[in-house]
Amino acid sequence: MIRKTGMILIAALILMNCGGGDSEATKEAAQPKLSPDGLTQEQLKNGVGPIGAFELGPQDDAMVAKGAEIFELKCVACHKVNERLVGPPLSGVTTKRTPAFIMNMILNPDEMVKKHPEVKAMLAEFYVPMTFQNVTEDDARAILEYLRTL
Repeated sequence: MIRKTGMILIAALILMNCGGGDSEATKEAAQPKLSPDGLTQEQLKNGVGPIGAFELGPQDDAMVAKGAEIFELKCVACHKVNERLVGPPLSGVTTKRTPAFIMNMILNPDEMVKKHPEVKAMLAEFYVPMTFQNVTEDDARAILEYLRTL
């Protein structure tokens, strides 16, 4: 009886250890595919920075007003709504980019310019990189809310 139980245990251990290792294909499939710039699909869509994908709710009028004030203080030196200045015009930007992309561009422009292919292309077109304007995530969210009105 003991011999039979021992044989069953050994067989079970052998079966548990056979074929259970991860193959290279399984390991590759588990890793996200990277762009030539080394970015994930998520980063290509939503930018490089602290903000992940999120959905916008109904427009918040108080946040729009705060965003308009911050925009006037920090953004109008380089951006106009409907025409090119130093930076691109911002009318319709919320239909072209995800909310996270816009906020990451505001909060993390240096890294976006260095790593994101679309931002690199904008730099080639506009020649001047966007600079960090010392805004908080709350400020960036308010600016985004204001941009939704343009």
